[in-house]
Amino acid sequence: MSSSATSPLAPATGRAIRRSRTAVIALCWGLVLLDGIDTFIYGSVLPKMLGGHSLGLTPDVAGTIGSYANFGMLLGTILSGMASNWIGRRVTVFISVVIFTLATLGTGWSHSSGQFGFFRFVCGFGLGALLPIAISYGMEFTSRGRRALATGIIMTAHQTGGALAPLIALWLVDDHGWRWAFIASALPALILLPTAFKLLPESPTNLLTRGRRAEAEQLAADYGTELAEPKANHGDKLDALKNLFRHGQWSTTLCFWLTSFAGLLLVYGVGQWLPKIMVDLGYDTGDSLLFSTFLNVGGICGMLIAGRTADRIGPRKVVIAWFLLTAVFVHLMGVKMSVGVLYAVVFCAGLLLFSGQTMVYATVGTHHNDEDRPTALGWVSGMGRFGAIFGPWIGGALIEAGNADIGFTMYACAALFGALMMTAAAVTIKTRAAAAKV
Repeated sequence: MSSSATSPLAPATGRAIRRSRTAVIALCWGLVLLDGIDTFIYGSVLPKMLGGHSLGLTPDVAGTIGSYANFGMLLGTILSGMASNWIGRRVTVFISVVIFTLATLGTGWSHSSGQFGFFRFVCGFGLGALLPIAISYGMEFTSRGRRALATGIIMTAHQTGGALAPLIALWLVDDHGWRWAFIASALPALILLPTAFKLLPESPTNLLTRGRRAEAEQLAADYGTELAEPKANHGDKLDALKNLFRHGQWSTTLCFWLTSFAGLLLVYGVGQWLPKIMVDLGYDTGDSLLFSTFLNVGGICGMLIAGRTADRIGPRKVVIAWFLLTAVFVHLMGVKMSVGVLYAVVFCAGLLLFSGQTMVYATVGTHHNDEDRPTALGWVSGMGRFGAIFGPWIGGALIEAGNADIGFTMYACAALFGALMMTAAAVTIKTRAAAAKV
């Protein structure tokens, strides 16, 4: 992890700092809420689309389309961090929201599985581009000792969107059809985006690295943030990417990527297929959709608990413990039990599953400085998208083959792998630190 000195700040009152920082976090929360709704609405309408053979979808084709969206996210996350360093984080945020909003509308208007898959791919690109930049904003506009909590708070919006998506589906699909669920998911952006465009500031660190020192120092003073001096070689546009591999950093980077692979395989595999697997296991369709809501409500609670805990003991330890516990509860989701007990199990699985992956981002964000953070987050999320592609695909393949009952066991194994990889990352960090003292 690289460290950097900070420049002096103009004085500002504590009340002004809290108010202005809260506004930035609130705007990022609102934008990520849109991201969450548009991400999870597909899984929420999928049982009805498959039941009605809409657009000729089968479970295998539906799993492939889910992978298209996640491949789009892969590209979006990888490119967004670097693009934000070149054109600004604020502009990158707005472009990403416009892309996934228009693509979600296009999904609702699709008349073939090909069109549907194309728009889900484009939607995924925009969704993936937003998340690492929003997390970077949260970390930059939060005091150093509360950055994991800020990450957790922003990611509660993603799970809130995941909790709202099944309710949107329940409200609209039966009476108006699946298309209106996608259209309704896109409409809130028309209200929030103009407000965010007016109020969201540019990143002071980004302004400084682009040579706009006076603006950067003014923003840092206004918001009471630390302002790190740019590195001497900041003119190299790929320098932030190169820093992920320099000075033995490559081993830690690789372990972070593999942990993210496991975490996103869980998030998108379980998130997309939970309603369908539960139907195949004999539960009522209404219960199956509400299981998704409970999963995401658990995720909201987990973000706050994990964020507070990570700021106290370190996010790496939280990731390892959370992934181990996730393996237990995800496996239990496939065990036949009463519906009431199963709701509690699903809630606990959501509490651990989503926040475990979020603390992977917090780990990476605190491991890198302000300048490198968006690129590091973009790449760890982007490499994790291979898991997000594989998770929905393998779920669809298992359901198509009539093996839905082993799906949760497979996802539990992914959680164990994630815990192992984060443990390996911790070892590489300690090894490098010990070598530096010699």
